[in-house]
Amino acid sequence: MQNINYTMLMDFYEITMANGYFEKGYKEKEACFDMFFRKIPDGGGFAIMAGVEQLVDYIKNLEFTDTDIEFLRSKKIFSEAFLDYLKNFKFTCDVWAIEEGTPIFPGEPIVKVKGPVIQAQFLETMLLLTINHQCLIATKANRIVRAAKGRPVMEFGSRRAQGTSGAIDGARAAYIAGCSGTACTISDVQYGIPALGTMAHSWVQLFPSEYEAFCAYAELYPDNCTLLIDTFNVLKSGLPNAIRAFKDVLLPKGYRPKGVRIDSGDITYLSKKIRKILDAEGFEDCKIVASNSLDEYIIRDLLEQGAMIDSFGVGERLITSRSEPVFGGVYKLVSVYENGEEVPKIKLSENVAKITTPCAKNVYRLYEKETNKAIADVLSLEEEAAPTGDEYEIFDPEHTWKRKKITNFYSKNLLVKIFDKGKLVYDLPDIHTLKKNCKMAVDNLWDEVKRWENPHTYYVDLTKDLWNVKNELLNKNSY
Repeated sequence: MQNINYTMLMDFYEITMANGYFEKGYKEKEACFDMFFRKIPDGGGFAIMAGVEQLVDYIKNLEFTDTDIEFLRSKKIFSEAFLDYLKNFKFTCDVWAIEEGTPIFPGEPIVKVKGPVIQAQFLETMLLLTINHQCLIATKANRIVRAAKGRPVMEFGSRRAQGTSGAIDGARAAYIAGCSGTACTISDVQYGIPALGTMAHSWVQLFPSEYEAFCAYAELYPDNCTLLIDTFNVLKSGLPNAIRAFKDVLLPKGYRPKGVRIDSGDITYLSKKIRKILDAEGFEDCKIVASNSLDEYIIRDLLEQGAMIDSFGVGERLITSRSEPVFGGVYKLVSVYENGEEVPKIKLSENVAKITTPCAKNVYRLYEKETNKAIADVLSLEEEAAPTGDEYEIFDPEHTWKRKKITNFYSKNLLVKIFDKGKLVYDLPDIHTLKKNCKMAVDNLWDEVKRWENPHTYYVDLTKDLWNVKNELLNKNSY
């Protein structure tokens, strides 16, 4: 693959607006933008944050090349002064983000950018593209992992992904969210995600017989021998030949088989039969792996029906989030600054869900001290202190009569500073730490939030001061 400068991966209006800001004297105008989303995919109770590392990499490499400048000049709509500004472009914004692997909820800023409006605007497309995609895949993967109830889930979707980054970064997001590994080899090269896989049906078809194909594989990989047994007939051919190869090749060398895989048929029925036969033949330790267009609902049903599956390979329905393939994150202006003073900005809409929350904000997660379970998230003005004290009242921002007093809690600011005046100030965690943190964070949610059907709505509330600012702007700008 070519090394591509992604600076120009932006909507064209970002450049035309930037030229306009420049020409109208707003080159250094300070502004604050939030990225947030409005709806959790698949009707779930929460989403999973991912994609920060790729956003960091993009920002670190922001640079308009001579080729970029010549392309823009050819459009004959940009001033030479603006093009000169781009030629000497230097990113100086502050950026905050919620750490990868953290459960996130609608309406709260998951990325915050503050600085010169031209620079902040330039980030919009790539920021949304990167965070939306990986949040989507991480959220879907976490649902599937939870459905598997502790059984390993392997990401098998590279060939069905939407493009190279869909496969590579999708595997990354899936691993953070709990998958045990990926079929995508380059994701292991780039990110250290364990690459997993055995054989395709073509391996079995290529040899003179199924038995010979299995023997050849067992001879080559005796310490990690998992055989695909559904090329012809699972119970009449595949399993008997696998057992024969185990006995003829592996056992004499002192090895035990790792598993058998089924990729078609009635997986519940077949797995029960396979388990019974393997156990009778002395291979109680041989695992059964299932694949074939799986998702969280099918896995849940298989296990409820007593399927004897030890691990799952999940492909297209994970890597594309086929059931709901869009994560609707948006990037909105929430403040500008006049003489160092914040001027809150709001976007109104007849659709209540599209009304924005103004001001530069913090996001606090409140936890019960006794259980460490998350109670609610609270959005505050940036200068407000963290919620503390023996008692704190939260309230629904839209239905303000819905109130709850909480006690014996502690709070954590979820927005972590990534860039300070354009300088990276955040130590990116390794991917294995992110995966571990994700599991811990999801475990800290109440089971009611993790229900498949009609999950409990997790509270995302505003402090009274922030609510007052929003309400004042709503009243001021209503028509």
